[in-house]
Amino acid sequence: MSVSQFKSAMQCEARFIAELKGEFIRPSSTALIVGSYTHAAFESDQAFTEFCEKHHDSIFKSRGGKYAEFEQADSMIETLKNDRFAMFALDGEKEVILTGELFGVHWKIKIDSIHHNRKSFSDLKTTQCLYKRYWSEKYNKYVSFVEAYDYVLQMAVYREIIYQNTGQYYDPYLVTVTKETPPDKEILEFEIPDFDFELEYVKTLLPSIIEAKNSSKEPVRCGKCEYCRMTKQLTRTIKVGYLLE
Repeated sequence: MSVSQFKSAMQCEARFIAELKGEFIRPSSTALIVGSYTHAAFESDQAFTEFCEKHHDSIFKSRGGKYAEFEQADSMIETLKNDRFAMFALDGEKEVILTGELFGVHWKIKIDSIHHNRKSFSDLKTTQCLYKRYWSEKYNKYVSFVEAYDYVLQMAVYREIIYQNTGQYYDPYLVTVTKETPPDKEILEFEIPDFDFELEYVKTLLPSIIEAKNSSKEPVRCGKCEYCRMTKQLTRTIKVGYLLE
């Protein structure tokens, strides 16, 4: 299990299982490529060059120059690289893979940057706006992008796996940069007690996901994602009011 797998299954178990079996492939989006492009820029010069070569046609126009989304990404990259505190927060060993066990399940994590001397780790995130609010059914309230995209959950799991490998709890940080012009930026820290809720949430949902992954039960369909829409078969009518539920 990984955090990305868990988050995917939270959204729709059926789509998650279909992806694992190779029965469904989500189309690549420009937003995902831009996010990976930004991450590669802080991994190493070699990683960035290789990424640009691999995704050349998505990044560069046939007549020269980059598409607007990647020019914006370059601005985001420069915004962070020109900030000493941001680069300090991103300093450390890059793309570190660790394994561990949570709630009887083996997990693998990939850390953007970990600094053993400072006992800290950080993850780079891009977002539309730092102050945009999102309604969350999980928390039953409006939340920031950090909770909306389950970055608190991610850092809680990472912190536990790092502890299993080092014997010490490291401090987690998010280095965030926005897609605005000009980009905004912040380094975010966490309230550690919030991690207890996230780990309990993982513990509660994990058995169902593992049963679906092991083919012990039919995976739950969300009924709204691209996979569910593609494989939908009508068997009944529904009342108009159900459309808002």
